[in-house]
Amino acid sequence: MVGIMIGKGAGSVDSDLNGVATLWLAQDRDEETRKEIMELYSGEKWVELRERLGKRLTFGTAGLRAKMGAGFNRMNALVVIQTTQGLAKYVKEKCPEKLVAVVGHDHRYRSQRFALATAATFVAAGFTVHLLNKDDKYVHTPMVPFAVNEMGASVGVMITASHNPGSDNGYKVYYSNGCQIIPPHDRGIAKAIDENLELWPRAWDWDQVLEEALCSGSLLHDGGILCCGYASKMEAFLVDKTFASTVRNGKPWFVYTPMHGVGYRVFSKIVERTMGLVAEEDYLCVKEQQQPDPAFPTVEFPNPEEKGALHLAISLAESNDISLVLANDPDADRFSVAYKDPTTQAWRQLTGNEIGFLFATYEYQKYQALDAEFRKTHPLAMLNSTVSSQMLKKMAETEGFHYLETLTGFKWIGNRALDLEAMGYYVPFGFEEAIGYMFSSMEHDKDGIAAAVVFLQAYRKWLDIESKTLSTIIQQGYQKYGVFKEYNGYYVVDDPAKTDEIFHYIRNEYPKGHDPYPYQLGDKLTVTYYRDLTLGYESNTVQNIPTLPVDPASQMITVCAKLAGTNATETVRFTIRGSGTEPKLKVYIEACAKNEEQAQKDALMTWEILKTEWFRPQVTGLTTIF
Repeated sequence: MVGIMIGKGAGSVDSDLNGVATLWLAQDRDEETRKEIMELYSGEKWVELRERLGKRLTFGTAGLRAKMGAGFNRMNALVVIQTTQGLAKYVKEKCPEKLVAVVGHDHRYRSQRFALATAATFVAAGFTVHLLNKDDKYVHTPMVPFAVNEMGASVGVMITASHNPGSDNGYKVYYSNGCQIIPPHDRGIAKAIDENLELWPRAWDWDQVLEEALCSGSLLHDGGILCCGYASKMEAFLVDKTFASTVRNGKPWFVYTPMHGVGYRVFSKIVERTMGLVAEEDYLCVKEQQQPDPAFPTVEFPNPEEKGALHLAISLAESNDISLVLANDPDADRFSVAYKDPTTQAWRQLTGNEIGFLFATYEYQKYQALDAEFRKTHPLAMLNSTVSSQMLKKMAETEGFHYLETLTGFKWIGNRALDLEAMGYYVPFGFEEAIGYMFSSMEHDKDGIAAAVVFLQAYRKWLDIESKTLSTIIQQGYQKYGVFKEYNGYYVVDDPAKTDEIFHYIRNEYPKGHDPYPYQLGDKLTVTYYRDLTLGYESNTVQNIPTLPVDPASQMITVCAKLAGTNATETVRFTIRGSGTEPKLKVYIEACAKNEEQAQKDALMTWEILKTEWFRPQVTGLTTIF
C-alpha cells in the first residue's frame, strides 16, 4: 500500500530513491513529516528528496544537530527514535550496572516531542529515566550534565540546538562522567545506531509507554528537585558569602538578556537566592527577549557573539544609565558581556578570550586566598582549548600554576579537567573562546548561568573593593603577561570537498623545506612551530608525535610564526580547521606584542598573508565572513 501510494506520478525517479522513500513512509508515523515526503514526491522534487533521504544524519561527538524536517538527513521524531535505540544499546553494553538516563529539552519547535520520544525509547530499553521537564517547563542545557552526576546516570540527552537558527534542533549526548562524549564513544554509538534502525515494538507509543513508566517508578519528573540542588550547589561552591551581600546598591546596575531562550527563569531564581538580586530593583531584563520564543523574533541569529545581537540590551542599559550588560544564549550554556568604558564612554563587547582571562584572574585571586595546606596538596590548574587565547598559558607560566591545552570543544575541556582532578589538581575553571566557560564545582561542561553568577561577584569586587574597572584588570594583565589580540573569522565552504582541497594544497603543493611543513609564508611570515593533528605531526616533540589527540577525519593545523620586522617579543599563532557542524573553514589568529595597536596590526597582517598564500579566494572561490 505504501509503495503504491508514493509511486503515483513517479516519472523517471530512480528505483533507489523510490525504495528509500517507501522505507521512510513505512517507518514514520508522524503525520507532519509523512506529509512533507509525500508532497515532495508528488511534486517530483527529486533533488530535495535525495538530499533528505539519500544519506543519514551523521552522529558525532556533538551528537546530532540539523535543520528540522522530514527525512533521514533531518532532525525529526523518527531519527530521534532510531538514534536513541542505538545509544541505549551502546550504553547498556558499557554500563550494564546502572541503566539510568537523564533527558531534558529547551523551548525550540518540537523539542518537547523529541524529548518524549527519547525518554520513551530509554524506558523501552529498560532504563530508569529522569525527565527533567514536566508539561511545558523548560530546562537549560547545564542541568543535564549536572543531573547525570547527581543521579549517577549512565547517559544524558539534551534536546537543543543551542544558538543555531530557529529552524534547527539537536540531540546532545553526555556520558556517565557528566561530559560530552569523545572518541571512541562517538564511533561506537554511531555503529550501534546503524545496527538498530529497525523500530522496536511500541516505538511510537510514547504516551502509553511513559504513563506506564510513571506508574511503575521507572519515569521520574524530578527536574524541580534537581533545579533546587543545582541552586544549592552553586550557592555552596561559587558564591562568596562574605561578599555576596554587598552587591545590592539600591538601583538597577546591570541589564540581562536570555536572547529569547530559557535562561531568565533559572537566572532570576539563582541570583535572588544566592545574592539577593531582584529583577527591576537590582537589574533590568530586556522585555522583548525575556520569555522563551522559538522564533527568535528580534535577532537574525540568537547568538550573543553575533554583531547587533546585544543592541536591545545596550539600548536599555544606556537609557537607564547602566554600564554593564550580561547575556546568555538560548539554552543558557554560553555567556557574554558588554560594558561602557568609563574613560571613553563607549560601549564595548568583550571577546570570549577577554572574558576567559577575567575569569582566570578572579579564580587565581580566590585560590591565593585559600588555606595554605589545601594549596600545598591541591596545586592549581586551569585549561582552555587550542583555538583559545595563549594569554592563559602565559599567566600560568608567570604565576606558577599548571596549564593544559586541549582540542576544541568542551567534550575535551571537561574530560581533561577530570583527568587533572584525578591527579590531585584543583581545577576551578576552563574556557573556550566561543564564550563558553566551565566551573568544575558545578559540572564539567560550559554553564552560562554559573558564569553570570561568578562574573557579577568579580565585577563588584573589582569595582567596589579594588576600585578597578574591567578595562583596568585587562590592562594590568597586558602589562604583566603581554598584549594578546585576536583576529578570528571564517570562510564559507559551499562544498565539504573544498576544505579537503585547501588542506591538500597546504600540505602537498605549497613550497616547504625538508620537513613536512613550510618554513615561510610569502616573504613576511617565518614559521617557528607547526602542528598537523590530521596527519599526526608536531615539529617540537620527540619523534614529532603530537601531544594532543590525532583525528584523520578532521582537518586542523596550528602554526606559531614571526612577522618580518617585528621585535623578539612579538609572535603570532594561528589555527585553521574545518568545522564539523557548519559549512565553514575557521581561522583563529592571535598576536602577542608590546601594545594593543601593534598586536592588532600583526593579527590582521597574518590574516591577509594566509588569505593570499593559503586560501587564495580568487582561485578557490572562498568567501569571507567575520
